[in-house]
Amino acid sequence: MLPIRDSTRRQRVPLVTVALIAANVIAFLFWQPTLRQEKDPELAQQTFFWCHGQIPFELAHQVPLARSGPNGREQIRSDYNVTTGNATQLQDYLGRECPNKNIWLSIVAAMFLHAGWLHLGGNMLFLWIFGDNVEDALGKFGYLAFYLLGGFAAVALQFVLAPNSTIPNVGASGAIAAVLGAYIVLYPRARILTVVFFFLITLVELPALVVLGLWFVLQLFQGVSGLAAQVNGGVAYWAHVGGFGFGAVVALLFLRGRRRPATPPPAFPTYPGRPDLP
Repeated sequence: MLPIRDSTRRQRVPLVTVALIAANVIAFLFWQPTLRQEKDPELAQQTFFWCHGQIPFELAHQVPLARSGPNGREQIRSDYNVTTGNATQLQDYLGRECPNKNIWLSIVAAMFLHAGWLHLGGNMLFLWIFGDNVEDALGKFGYLAFYLLGGFAAVALQFVLAPNSTIPNVGASGAIAAVLGAYIVLYPRARILTVVFFFLITLVELPALVVLGLWFVLQLFQGVSGLAAQVNGGVAYWAHVGGFGFGAVVALLFLRGRRRPATPPPAFPTYPGRPDLP
């Protein structure tokens, strides 16, 4: 399922949401090596993530991979399935490329980095659809603080479950998951215009409780499956779970009085050639 838009009207211009989207796009285009001409674009991007992404091993041991010694080499060897010699070469390489990495700032920096166009586009679509209404409920400064804290909560759960991973974690997904968690509490009956891919591509209106509830169940299922398979790379599903849980709890504890009335909102307007949707 791919949400397109929601029926909850915003009360004011979502300046913080727009600024966050702009910051993510600018970081992707002009900070990451996306548009630069590189001899090896894949290596350039991976190096950038090693230098700026959040790496659980570095947080757990409070030392960059470049200076992590034998413990780091062994973990690199295991995570990347390489020889000890290759792991040593990687440490030396990182020592040259990013000798002064700040491992604590990397937690914030990683929230604005993305692995590709689809990663960026999907995250920004979800933030645009659901962020404006949560910003309405929290106010601009409260929303910005909530967004960043949601990202920290996402990192925390992913870290607890894989504290020695040397795989960089990047993306705004954890912070955006917090926005989704708050939205499902505040506007559970909002109608979400959704593209459903099931044999045929269909447009349907579904309650937010269904769309975001299924999204969360999928993240939880994938996270549990990843633990069973001892997966060390790929999508950080537990970061999504951690962010979503944080957002839902905050909304339940502090924002329930700001919920919209439970009456169903009006359906989306019917356009020529478009059938009425349920």
